Amino acid sequence: MKCRRLEMLALCCLAAFLLAGCGSNPNDENAGAPPPLRVETAGDPNVFTVDHPEQFPLTAAVAHAATSSLKVTGTVNPDISKNVPVISLATGRVIEIAARLGDTVQKGQLLLRVQSADISGAYSDYQKAVADEQLSHTQLERAEKLYAKGAISLNDLQIAQDADAKALVDVKTTAAKLKLLGNNDLDQPSDIVEIRAPVAGVITDQQVTNAAGVQSLGANPFTISDLTSVWILCDVYENDLSDVHVGEKADITLNAYPHQVFTGVINNVGPVLDPNIRTAKVRIEVRNPGLMRVGMFVTATFHGQKRETHAAVPTTAILHLHDRDWVYEPTPDRKFRRVAVTGGDMLPGNMQEILTGAAPGQQVVSNALEFQITVEQ
Repeated sequence: MKCRRLEMLALCCLAAFLLAGCGSNPNDENAGAPPPLRVETAGDPNVFTVDHPEQFPLTAAVAHAATSSLKVTGTVNPDISKNVPVISLATGRVIEIAARLGDTVQKGQLLLRVQSADISGAYSDYQKAVADEQLSHTQLERAEKLYAKGAISLNDLQIAQDADAKALVDVKTTAAKLKLLGNNDLDQPSDIVEIRAPVAGVITDQQVTNAAGVQSLGANPFTISDLTSVWILCDVYENDLSDVHVGEKADITLNAYPHQVFTGVINNVGPVLDPNIRTAKVRIEVRNPGLMRVGMFVTATFHGQKRETHAAVPTTAILHLHDRDWVYEPTPDRKFRRVAVTGGDMLPGNMQEILTGAAPGQQVVSNALEFQITVEQ
């Protein structure tokens, strides 16, 4: 009896298992899978909704007529035609340097002193030439007296005259060599050569230093540049060369003094393009008021001949954010859209030019910063 009860219990368990298997659909691929995700599309990050849009006054962009312009970067360079090398033909030991790179010097100012053995050799040649000229002159005087008495021929007199003339040339030549080496006192020569500035200006290159060894100064120990006017060298892309013409004026702004504008004249457009970046060198000559230093970075603005009409809005309507300029314009559904624009020149009356992104007559929020602060709260 007990065994029969166990058999009945086993049959009941088997029946329950079969019934459970019949309740599930083996063809259902989603059986046991998690419920599907709900994906919500995010709104436009440049569109803003505010509760009371009327609290943000609007202003209409006005039309501003201006000529086309091109802005490029450049550097300040010395005018090569006004670079004067300081030359000394004497070689020797540098014993004193009286000026340094970057110094402003006047014409005739002492630059350096050199102890040179060339002076003694040149002075020796000069003294020999003087002695030879004195001898030849004495011989000429004797020949003239003899010729007057018929003691010598005319040919002998002419030979004496030629010898005296050549000796005088040697005297002048050796004296000029002494002066060329820097010694102007022919009676008391010194082995110390003083090299002075040939012109007034700024020392823009120095190739000599204090040294114990003997140096050859046949090269230029200094270069003096007249920086009363300088060259601005700019790189202009090939596609923009049509806006640049020789003889036209350009506005120059120094990065160090951004609020001062200088005017220069284009005097050369390079005939050869850089094959790598496709630019040509443009040279602008500008008067230096004393602020421009060689190597400074500048921004040059070239003004074209074509008239263009751009939009202009109050300066408060433009917001500079994330290295870009933006304005906020209303939309028909009472929202506001943030629009990227390209800001131009500052105009009178606290207005600013907009080159791209907005058109004349377009409505924008008059105070973009206040609007941005409100939507971020």
